[in-house]
Amino acid sequence: MAVRHAVVAGGTGFIGRALVHELRALGWSVTTLVRRSPTSDTEVQWNPTAGDLDPAVLSGADAVINLAGSSISRMPWTTEIKRDIVESRRATTTTIVDAVNQAGTPPKVLINASAVGFYGNRGDDALTEKSPRGTGFLADVTVDWEKWTSGSAIRTVLVRTGLVLGSGGALAPLRLATALFAGGRVGTGTQWWPWISLRDEVRAIIHLIDSRVSGPVNLVSPEPATANTITKTLSRILRRPHLLGIPPIALKLLGDAGQELLQSSQRIEPAVLLKDGFVFEHATPEAALRWALSSR
Repeated sequence: MAVRHAVVAGGTGFIGRALVHELRALGWSVTTLVRRSPTSDTEVQWNPTAGDLDPAVLSGADAVINLAGSSISRMPWTTEIKRDIVESRRATTTTIVDAVNQAGTPPKVLINASAVGFYGNRGDDALTEKSPRGTGFLADVTVDWEKWTSGSAIRTVLVRTGLVLGSGGALAPLRLATALFAGGRVGTGTQWWPWISLRDEVRAIIHLIDSRVSGPVNLVSPEPATANTITKTLSRILRRPHLLGIPPIALKLLGDAGQELLQSSQRIEPAVLLKDGFVFEHATPEAALRWALSSR
């Protein structure tokens, strides 16, 4: 059987590292796109700022997966940081789409990162991939991010990812604060946090490679949870009090970033994934957090 091949942009990030590791464990050949000089024959240098990516690198690939983009966790969002968030997504996405379309043998699928920021702050509304966009900076960014893939000539999947629970990432500061007896409610605590374990995030991306699905796909757990549910569960597992946390006024001091990243309420369902037959390994916050805290 021929070895399957994937090209991954953003392969050194939190999700990307786990994805590359899993693909290789499954027997895939993986090429990662890097901006620095390559240090192995599995790396290829590219320069998305200049739109520079050799289409031959993508030719014949079973999957091209783009997870690249500047972090949104730098707070507060200054004008410069906002510009970098937008431009990094535009440059990486358009460069990859152009290379996909110029490849001698087109890749079979493009899986491009997106985010639940598309939905904005929606209270208790039940949201699926068919729900309209929301408002705010992240909604604007995500709408454009997805539009930049519109010229792709191959099947394209837009993975709208939520809070990813794994060893590191967004869970790291919550875990540290809780371990130091400073855990507690984040904002009001009643806001819905769309979450998924890192394990299921990676499994879902690989599942979508061989699916016929295209367009937006919510990468979130089928069991919605409020911020309080997640932070209280974390406190219970770590055997720490749930007393301090971050009061709503502190989030306001962080400006738009604090409100949109931590206080937005998004009760999102993974409707497309479930219809496509994907089965989650970690369907509850407790299962995901216990796995994340025990993994490396």
